Amino acid sequence: MFAVALFAVAVEPAAAQSINRALIQNLNRQLLYVAAPIAILVETILFYAVWKHRNNRDPSPTKENRSLEITWTIATAIILLFVGFASYNVLLSPYISPTLGDAEIQTNASEQALQGAAVPDDPNATEVEVIAYRWGWEFVYPEANVTTHNTTVVPANTDIYYHLTAREVIHAFHAPELGLKQDAVPGEYNTIRTNVGETGEYRVYCSEFCGAGHSRMYANLTVVSQDRYQSWLDEQRAGNDPEATNTTNVSSTNGSAARPAPA
Repeated sequence: MFAVALFAVAVEPAAAQSINRALIQNLNRQLLYVAAPIAILVETILFYAVWKHRNNRDPSPTKENRSLEITWTIATAIILLFVGFASYNVLLSPYISPTLGDAEIQTNASEQALQGAAVPDDPNATEVEVIAYRWGWEFVYPEANVTTHNTTVVPANTDIYYHLTAREVIHAFHAPELGLKQDAVPGEYNTIRTNVGETGEYRVYCSEFCGAGHSRMYANLTVVSQDRYQSWLDEQRAGNDPEATNTTNVSSTNGSAARPAPA
């Protein structure tokens, strides 16, 4: 454990691909900078005590030491305040904490009012409705009138809103390389917000055990340039990709999960 802590502090992690991953990495690094010196101090005191008293056959009990007790109480309080402050700043970010939306948003084919689909604060953001089912993923691009299965493509350097829900049991959308993880729950929406700075291909897993096909429930997440993204949408609408079909359900015709079309 001690060696692992030192190694983690000494080795700089690879550049984060998304804002989410960068926030998590920075928090981990800050906590390790605090934890490593504490680990060194505790282990040093432990080994010193063992070595100093190795031949002591008549040990005397420890007596009260008020100065020492005050010192470690204050030190512990400072450490906990630092950890709480650093964690709070990260958890406060909309890229980390689950985003909840209006409880009265009309969504999905059954026109139920589902909770949790958050309205983007950026009009240029890309919204994707993610419907998890046993054992696959359906990605709906409402504004583009496109649906794909087990494949999602999004533009780089753009805020992405994944509105997650499920059909029958709880699933979990997990893209570890991008620092994304959130439950997909039947009957409501949870929204993940991300922004990926580099183009590339990533794997999405289900991280909530959901039955016999759980280990095969994954999807491909591809990040492309804005121009390539628009071309990809055009290809899907033209029916050039056998994995994609134009959606005809109410989710697409009524707008996005978070922005229904006006009546």
